[in-house]
Amino acid sequence: MATVEFASAPPLFTPGSGQGVRQFTELGLALLMSSLIGLEREWRQKSAGLRTHTLVGVGSALFMEVSIHGFGAVVGLQGTALDPSRVAAQIVSGIGFIGGGLIFVRRDAVRGLTTAATIWLTCAVGMACGGGLPLLGVAATLVHFLVVRGFPVISRRLAGAPAVERIELRLSYRTRRGLLGRVLELCTTSGFRVTGVHIESEAQEKGKVREADVVLNLEGRVSAHPLVEELTDWDGILGVGLRTHHDSTE
Repeated sequence: MATVEFASAPPLFTPGSGQGVRQFTELGLALLMSSLIGLEREWRQKSAGLRTHTLVGVGSALFMEVSIHGFGAVVGLQGTALDPSRVAAQIVSGIGFIGGGLIFVRRDAVRGLTTAATIWLTCAVGMACGGGLPLLGVAATLVHFLVVRGFPVISRRLAGAPAVERIELRLSYRTRRGLLGRVLELCTTSGFRVTGVHIESEAQEKGKVREADVVLNLEGRVSAHPLVEELTDWDGILGVGLRTHHDSTE
């Protein structure tokens, strides 16, 4: 009758056997580099920021440590086949669910592709650190900053085009005059694309005239100041507010 041999597991809190200084250093490097990537995304106010990228990087590194060092108790057992690359493959598959949740479509514009790709890259950085390849992780982190910070500048210079501006235009106006339709028409003819219209409030005035506050989300490569100047001269427009920022990356 065949006998089955069981390998003895090492003590739980032994510093060696995959729980030594090297492994904690690799997790620390993953924490540092994924935090740097997350800070850049947080500074640009993207949907996935510091916490998400940090957790993805450290989690990926930990999965790699478990894949490499966590199955020592079963190595050498009769009939046991160990393939550490399986865990790495599952990390790559699983990160797609997070990346997919960051991508959304608004009308004819796709948002979140760059952030989803950054999550994917952060996962790879964490895997490189956990897999004992920290120099590759550092190199990939530097590549991230080169791509998201340097490439848009190069693209604009090569194309000779200004950066896309995302504009939040706030209007207070008198309703029942067809003003909103005329404002939207003016925005499109001025070179802007309307991505959102939000009516914030409506108030009754003297039982006849109504006033409304609306927020228009616009995108364009032209200055918004001529648009604002023209709207302030329109009869029925009570107030105009403008907030802009460049959208060089997603």
